[in-house]
Amino acid sequence: MQRSAREKKYLALSPFELKDKLISMATDRGAKMMLNAGRGNPNWVTITPRRAFADFMHFALQESESNPHRRRLGNVPVKKGIAKRLREFIKGKEDQAGPKFIGIALDYVVNEMKIDADSFVLEMCDAILGDHYPTPDRMLSISEQIVHKYLEQEMFKGKVPGGKFDLFATEGGTAAMDYIFNSLMENHLTHKGDKIALGTPIFTPYIEIPRLNDYKFVEINILQDENNDWQYPDAELKKLEDPKIKAFFLVHPSNPSSVAMHQKSLNKVAQLVKTKRKDLILLTDDVYGTFVNEFKSLAAIAPLNTILVYSFSKYFGATGWRLGVIGLHENNVFDKMIKKLPLKFRKELNKRYSTVVTVPENMKLIDRMVADSRSVALHHTSGLSTPQQVLMVFFSLYCLTDKKGAYKEEAQSIVYERFETLYKNIGIPCPRHPLDAHYYTMVDVPKLAKQRYGDEFAKWLVKNHEPIDYVWRLADEYGVVLMDGGGFDAPNMSVRVSLANLQLEAYAKIGKAISELLEKYNQEFKAGR
Repeated sequence: MQRSAREKKYLALSPFELKDKLISMATDRGAKMMLNAGRGNPNWVTITPRRAFADFMHFALQESESNPHRRRLGNVPVKKGIAKRLREFIKGKEDQAGPKFIGIALDYVVNEMKIDADSFVLEMCDAILGDHYPTPDRMLSISEQIVHKYLEQEMFKGKVPGGKFDLFATEGGTAAMDYIFNSLMENHLTHKGDKIALGTPIFTPYIEIPRLNDYKFVEINILQDENNDWQYPDAELKKLEDPKIKAFFLVHPSNPSSVAMHQKSLNKVAQLVKTKRKDLILLTDDVYGTFVNEFKSLAAIAPLNTILVYSFSKYFGATGWRLGVIGLHENNVFDKMIKKLPLKFRKELNKRYSTVVTVPENMKLIDRMVADSRSVALHHTSGLSTPQQVLMVFFSLYCLTDKKGAYKEEAQSIVYERFETLYKNIGIPCPRHPLDAHYYTMVDVPKLAKQRYGDEFAKWLVKNHEPIDYVWRLADEYGVVLMDGGGFDAPNMSVRVSLANLQLEAYAKIGKAISELLEKYNQEFKAGR
């Protein structure tokens, strides 16, 4: 079977599923090492908060063992004096990273956040032992305050306008997406066949989920401009004025283009929801925000209309921990929209949630998400596992106590160094933009072909090859696995490179492979003329 025929079988696949085929091809090459820069799993691990987590577990076990039920059965921790006992536990160990950070974190919580020391330590102890269902189920109360403070610092650059966000701790950003799509439908804020807007290119599931039979949304693309640092042109944002568009979903900074929105674009969206589109649902997935200095979320600009999704997975090298939050402003428009639904829908929803609360009509959307996440009937066992919430708190406190931003500088420097290395070895200028997260980068192969070998060659390349041919041959001939950009609604035959998951020297090899393969195509083009 010819290559183009084989490729056609895979054209309809998500780039994440196509990646598995490419990995298989690259692995089959035998002696040459496979370089997989297809997935955005970071290859760094944030050490200090994890050391603190491990040491704190020892303290919590000590507390449990101090008053055992039986020789092998500990008890629940005792609140009175528990913070003092924690300070005794870390005393003399200040030269160790874990105990030292525990002391710094405790001081911050007590002195800067004015939280009672015993209450904080007890919540962390009980949570890390995992001996109770999450209570409150949406998120542990002190944990919510601390994570909220972290989001204020990283997503809002200050206090949340007009109040605070209610947070729902979830099993990573992917679970957050699933819960949001589901609850918007269950609560009649969206309906099958509705128009939704997507800020494209975008993380593929945001394209694929709306097309499922559960939703059947009509997608309107709000296109970033590749030639203007992947920003949203005013004409594209103007599409959101259409009252038939129910929601605008975006990844910010974007995935795969990895660039944050300019302040003027944020302001345009904010002005739109204040004036012409007060009912527009905004969903912003801000997982890469910490890789851009002075990043500001759409939730900070249009807080009442925005559903915020944040995940700790990328910044802290914690994809396996599944740590995420959904945030809704306490005075959001969604709760008001639910109260104004037609009577038949309100009666239906009151029945749906009647087993959870006594007055369902007053139940907030974010609390409905918690119930929906467990099909309502299992609401009493909902919530993110409490040990996961502890690590989320420790990650948050690690950055809150890092007044000089040393960790942020280190994390950003890793991906930026790889970014520069990649472009140097492709042989083209390194893109420069202050809003670039550098977590991924897009290489537009036809555009590069035109710049390097001329317009005629670029047209031949696109006309005579399937859109996935470039990533196919990179895997087959070089053992390099990259994502097909077209699957993200990026330009056809573009490639997405993750700058997070390989060592620095690998990006030099990837850059050379991209360049060498393009030269091979050029030689084939010249031979056929």
